Amino acid sequence: MRPMTKQVSVTTEIAAPAEQVWAMVSDLTRMGEWSPENEGATWLRGATGPKLGATFRGANRNEKKRWTTLGTIDDAEPGRLLAFRITVLGFKVAEWRYAFEPTPIGCRVTETWTDLRGPIVKALAKPVTGVGDRATHNRATMEQTLEHLKSAAESTPASN
Repeated sequence: MRPMTKQVSVTTEIAAPAEQVWAMVSDLTRMGEWSPENEGATWLRGATGPKLGATFRGANRNEKKRWTTLGTIDDAEPGRLLAFRITVLGFKVAEWRYAFEPTPIGCRVTETWTDLRGPIVKALAKPVTGVGDRATHNRATMEQTLEHLKSAAESTPASN
């Protein structure tokens, strides 16, 4: 029996250009401004931004629980797509994707989380993060993330 891959996607419309919103999301050092769980990231090994293969350390928190992850950029197309994979101690955890589509008023952003955890990481998840049902938890935090991103993007003048 093969395990089912869990995937959660959340979409919102933002009245700001796709390139501007992509620039905000792809600056992973700022992710803590929008996410209720991620506190931001630090680029590693000389990386300064989202380029294919660039790595970063993510800092996360859920109430009193804190943990770090290692991320690797899988795809970075300005104004279109940002994707990265997350591991902990060498174990696969998740893939995150942000897709950007231009719309008449700005852009549509879709955030997708794909669960890549094996049995060991799933067993350790609740004691480490305080979250048992990761899919339900992530849907709620992703909705908050996109709402915060929308608010920030729509209150920031577009740079020309």
